[in-house]
Amino acid sequence: MSYVDGFVIPVPMENKDAYKKMAASAWPIFKEFGALQLVECWGVDIPDGKLTDFKRAVAAQAGEQVVFSWIVWPSKEIRDAAHKKMYDDERMKSLGEMPFDGKRMIFGGFDILLDEGAG
Repeated sequence: MSYVDGFVIPVPMENKDAYKKMAASAWPIFKEFGALQLVECWGVDIPDGKLTDFKRAVAAQAGEQVVFSWIVWPSKEIRDAAHKKMYDDERMKSLGEMPFDGKRMIFGGFDILLDEGAG
């Protein structure tokens, strides 16, 4: 069963194009190391919650939008090996400065519990 890395990231609105470019540039490296899919979603309808919400999860500030992203891997083992390779890969370092505050990004690895629909 596949394995998913998930991310929620606050990105300054003026950095939308830079973020998209960075993600698109990283995709060939992820793919080379075994990733099956990369999805980057720019927040459009993110309501304020009563207890918590996407914006509060990443302490989004005025002028920032929330990105919801995931990478699908064939397995956790392939993902773990890819992470080790990416850490030392010069191409990853050449992507430049992140167009967001990485300290407020939340992320985690997930086993797929249910996968219905397309694909």
